[in-house]
Amino acid sequence: MQVNGSHFRSIWLADDNPEVLVIDQTLLPFAFEVRSLGTVSDIVLSIRNMVVRGAPLIGATAACGLYLAATTDSTEANLQAAYQDLLASRPTAVNLRWALDRMLPLLLAKPASTRAWFARKLAQQICDEDVATNSGIGNHGLSLISQASNSSSNCAVNILTHCNAGWLATVDWGTALAPIFKAHDAGIPVHVWVDETRPRNQGASLTAWELGAHGIPHTVIADNAGGHLMQQGKIDLCIVGSDRTTRTGDVCNKIGTYLKALAAYDNGIPFYAALPSSTIDWTIRDGCRDIPIEERSAEEVSHIRGRDTETGNLTRIRITPDNSSAANPAFDVTPRKYINGIITERGIAKASEEALVALFPREAETRPI
Repeated sequence: MQVNGSHFRSIWLADDNPEVLVIDQTLLPFAFEVRSLGTVSDIVLSIRNMVVRGAPLIGATAACGLYLAATTDSTEANLQAAYQDLLASRPTAVNLRWALDRMLPLLLAKPASTRAWFARKLAQQICDEDVATNSGIGNHGLSLISQASNSSSNCAVNILTHCNAGWLATVDWGTALAPIFKAHDAGIPVHVWVDETRPRNQGASLTAWELGAHGIPHTVIADNAGGHLMQQGKIDLCIVGSDRTTRTGDVCNKIGTYLKALAAYDNGIPFYAALPSSTIDWTIRDGCRDIPIEERSAEEVSHIRGRDTETGNLTRIRITPDNSSAANPAFDVTPRKYINGIITERGIAKASEEALVALFPREAETRPI
């Protein structure tokens, strides 16, 4: 995607040394900075502290972490240790495990002397595949927006999204935002209602920043405004991302997604999840029971970060009483009955085991329950 006229991916490998470069997402939208990561520990902290975030990007970053491990010490013991450290960095996004499980056996099958070179090749391949995959998601999702454009009485197709599932959450293009980027580029008028997505405000900060950079009309709303807008007929379509989706079509995404799905269901508004096949966990069927939900720091709820309009400085303030506790589940699960379809790189499937297995038969077979 373009940032101030220059093309960027959210992560890339340095050309002349073993170094991983990422956009520091904790500083957006107020500052655009590239951070250099040189060790596995750097990678782990960048994932845990959400310098990088979004399920596909977490997977790509983990792959780059194994590459850095191999450049330092290519022994099996070191690679196994790096695998465990990276796997533990965040619990919910299944792409993390997917990337590590894909890379490690291939690395260990190579002579130790070639593992660093091969790890770089694999990490780069995973990053490049992510871009192509998300572009495919965008192409399939574009058909939904095109249909809505033809049937809508409004000038623009009004789309609600939640959290950030744009190019910052992937290597490029994004998942839920990819169809929106494609529609805008194709000349289809779109307008995006952007949930602020408390407590970290990834919608208000990251999604709004991406849409603005791409010239797409958008409006930031409080998380609880979505249902009202649906009742007023101001939303034509909902598209969200996913951090883990079961083989039966249950979708785990940023906290608050479930409530949007309920409101959409009640108002007859199509609700879709956009995700790559690497986000599907073929080993589980019941999302509410089997998907681990990350509990993050209470300070993300009790405090908020922003720019002081008087001084221009970034600041962090407390918004709750000192003696009030706070809970911070980072994700929730939307049962498949509330989802009209799942947009993938191979097409749009019903949110059902039968439809997903038919679309990805080899993937489903290699990770049976």
